[in-house]
Amino acid sequence: MSRTRWKLGLAVTALLTASALLPSPAHAQAVADYTITVDPSARGAAIDDTMYGVFYEDINRAADGGLYAELVQNRSFEYSTADHGSYTPLTAWTADGTAEVLDDEGRLNARNRAYLSLAAGATVTNTGYNTGIRVEKGKKYDFSLWARAESGTTLAVTLGDAAGSLAKVREVAAKGKWRKYTATLTATRTSSRGRLAVATTAPAALDMVSLFPRETYRNQPGGLRKDLAEKIEALHPGFLRFPGGCLVNTGSMADYSAESGWQRKRSYQWKDTVGPVEERAANANFWGYNQSYGLGYYEYFRFAEDIGAMPLPVVPALVTGCGQNKAVDDDALLQRHIQDTLDLIEFANGPRTSEWGRKRAEMGHPEPFRLTHLEVGNEENLPEEFFARFRQFRTAVEERYPEITVVSNSGPDDSGAVFDTAWRLNRDADVAMVDEHYYNSPQWFLQNNDRYDSYDRSGPRVFLGEYASQGNAWRNALAEAAFMTGLERNADVVKLASYAPLLANEDYVQWSPDMIWFNNHASWGSANYEVQKLFMTNTGDRVVPSTATTTPAVSGPVTGAVGLSTWATSAAYDDVQVTSADGGTLLSDDFSGDASRWTHSGTGSWSVQDGQYLQSDTAAENTMVTAGDPAWHDYDLHVKATKKAGEEGFLVAFGVKDTGNHYWWNLGGWNNTRSAVEQTSDGGKSTLLSKAGSIETGRAYDIDVKIRGRQVTLYLDGQEWGSFTDDKPAEPFRQIVTRDDRTGELIVKVVNAQDTAARTAVDLGGAEVAPRARVTTLAADQDAVNTETDTPVTPVTSTFTGAAGAFTYTFPANSVTFLRLRER
Repeated sequence: MSRTRWKLGLAVTALLTASALLPSPAHAQAVADYTITVDPSARGAAIDDTMYGVFYEDINRAADGGLYAELVQNRSFEYSTADHGSYTPLTAWTADGTAEVLDDEGRLNARNRAYLSLAAGATVTNTGYNTGIRVEKGKKYDFSLWARAESGTTLAVTLGDAAGSLAKVREVAAKGKWRKYTATLTATRTSSRGRLAVATTAPAALDMVSLFPRETYRNQPGGLRKDLAEKIEALHPGFLRFPGGCLVNTGSMADYSAESGWQRKRSYQWKDTVGPVEERAANANFWGYNQSYGLGYYEYFRFAEDIGAMPLPVVPALVTGCGQNKAVDDDALLQRHIQDTLDLIEFANGPRTSEWGRKRAEMGHPEPFRLTHLEVGNEENLPEEFFARFRQFRTAVEERYPEITVVSNSGPDDSGAVFDTAWRLNRDADVAMVDEHYYNSPQWFLQNNDRYDSYDRSGPRVFLGEYASQGNAWRNALAEAAFMTGLERNADVVKLASYAPLLANEDYVQWSPDMIWFNNHASWGSANYEVQKLFMTNTGDRVVPSTATTTPAVSGPVTGAVGLSTWATSAAYDDVQVTSADGGTLLSDDFSGDASRWTHSGTGSWSVQDGQYLQSDTAAENTMVTAGDPAWHDYDLHVKATKKAGEEGFLVAFGVKDTGNHYWWNLGGWNNTRSAVEQTSDGGKSTLLSKAGSIETGRAYDIDVKIRGRQVTLYLDGQEWGSFTDDKPAEPFRQIVTRDDRTGELIVKVVNAQDTAARTAVDLGGAEVAPRARVTTLAADQDAVNTETDTPVTPVTSTFTGAAGAFTYTFPANSVTFLRLRER
């Protein structure tokens, strides 16, 4: 369907009526003029209450050491090299005396395989997470453990730090077979470096050594960390997608049993995560640590209910992704996973008389969780194989539970061969909803505000399940805010959207940026969090069509030097030629001498060997060397490249302005499964063109790049590989207007992502409004980043008294501003 065209109203020519008095950054002196024209008589897209939500994945220790409030690390002694190469069963513990972790018939239960054997007089001490166990003076902490002591023992439980005791010592008398013991500790001082110790007077076996703050979210025993849960709740999310992510579609699809050899690297399977915590299976986390599953499916459903969000679980499709990219060819295993998915729906919605509804009730929730949506798979790079399995899941669910919406996906990128194939399959099969994921540069988000304007209104709806602009600075959040105005304008197509990832423990980071950051004693919202919160809490019920003038754009040719690089690969380059459009030689280097014309700005080890420029380090990432003039344009680049060893292929750069601003042709990237052209802008990458493919070791490739203006054509071994035109304007001024039916207000939302204030004439198209308007503004320098001790990106509320049918408002430089205008 063609792009929606809004009816234009009359241009505003009136003199300035009133303007905001909010301060703007001191360096922003200039003012640009814009107009916003609203058509209140036209009918825009309805916005569902579930439009914006959150995506939770256990990455960056978001669960253990994060949202799950357990203070003891490795409480059940299940850590293993399967989780991380450095782990042992006593990771996070120290022992004084004889302490041994055993895996034998003396264990607590079959699924909790390891336990600690302590000799008489021995003590074990746990370090917790980050700097240690955090306790606050006067607050209570619930201690528990399972113990077996055939002849009886006294267990002394102490909490302290280097300065001394943090709580009164508690003694627990234990005797006989495995049994759970509890005690309460009250902190006498505040500390973030606490250690929990357990000593025994006689031989004893211990497991599930636990310490929880009494004060958890909603005071639920064994529950969630209060500050983190409340920050998520404050977003008022419409849905909660869980548990991943790469956790779902990686690893073995086998269960945790003797038949599978107690497989420790499995996909996230929901049945492993329900029931008593001491009976939940151990598993490695894809992101390089252990996951206890103390935070499991029951807790996810309950949290979604507590925060008023629609639960949206994701189950594995038996096609791995996230670099693994294998399809499981085992029909019996596939059918077992399909049955598990049907059982999941019964667990969520079934009556107490059903098998899995009874399990839910036994865990404390007799009423159903009202599940309506369920996603199968996550970012599969094998669309044909994925979709063949997805069809079977969908058919089974629709036959048994026709009221459930089964969500598919389109792979890991915003475009490319996988994306196109996945979307074709989804459209042809009349899939209800497709999950898109992309992480791109701020420039990409500014350029692609219109992404969904041309989507087929009769096709599948879009779930934008993961997106972010590759940074936590204010410039990133501004770009995301500008993009979100386009999501709202297309709310008839984009039904759900969630930023990702949600949480990051600052001492255990695998992925950045993230929305909420924390350590063991504090948490803070990023600039991105503040934008998400502003949009989530001021959505409105329907779009009111509007238009705005744009920023004059000057778009010159692709300009820059050339570069060579590798990623976890050794490669040799030769015969580099850069020729201008008129045939003149700009650079010619056959490396028969030295490499003095090249500047090494990345990692790795470069040297001239046998007439080639060799990067020999197979572990180094982004090993860029550059040559030439950043002012070069309209040129042809030729290079011969040979992969020597390693995981990937070649990186050939062009349009290089500096290390944070360039294009490169990534040949054999993503573990040698895919090739793509990526653009880096201010350090953030976005994909412009992508195809499946790999690079052979030992083979010489001829690589050519032709640049004319903003048109780029790429050739591999003399054959055209692809082309693109990078000519989309990165518009910094974006707006959307919505109506809040409950309050009777128009919400004018304006993003001004530039170092210039935007003096804007607003014409409400005949709508009558009260003169006083509520204003919320986020404004900061583009490089501003929120931290534990400094939050420069913070909402400022004010009152604007010049609202009328036509008025002028000056939006500060680098700002997001929401005006709520009460209609009369």
